[in-house]
Amino acid sequence: MINPLADLYAPPPTPQASGDGSLDKDAFMKLLVAQMKNQDPTEPTSNEQFIAQLAQFSSLEEMQGVNENLVALAALQQGNALMAQLTNASALIGNNVTYTDEFGQSISGEVEAVRLENGRAVLQVDGATVPLSSVSEVTGSADSDEGGDA
Repeated sequence: MINPLADLYAPPPTPQASGDGSLDKDAFMKLLVAQMKNQDPTEPTSNEQFIAQLAQFSSLEEMQGVNENLVALAALQQGNALMAQLTNASALIGNNVTYTDEFGQSISGEVEAVRLENGRAVLQVDGATVPLSSVSEVTGSADSDEGGDA
């Protein structure tokens, strides 16, 4: 025979917290079920309170979905920004640029290559590694300067 009083006064399951200290949706649902199992039979939870709690649960699920989508979107945008930076910088290959070095000197040279370092585009200018952000002027291709008047 099942003792209904033992089930009524059984301790509620322990909810698990997520890594950031907040309750996840499974823990929220366990708390809701535990509350329903252990409520005072002479004063049960009102329908309005129960519906409000279910609405909170639904909102929690939706917010988790939105958060996951935002994280994925941010990662995609970061990847797109890196590719756009690399693509734009690659258009400078073969062109003469003027840049400011770490000592504040203005130096000109031909862009030989472009690569990504630590999430930023850098140029190879006459053997020197130059951050794209240091370029102050693009003067055209190196071949057009050598041709002269024909």
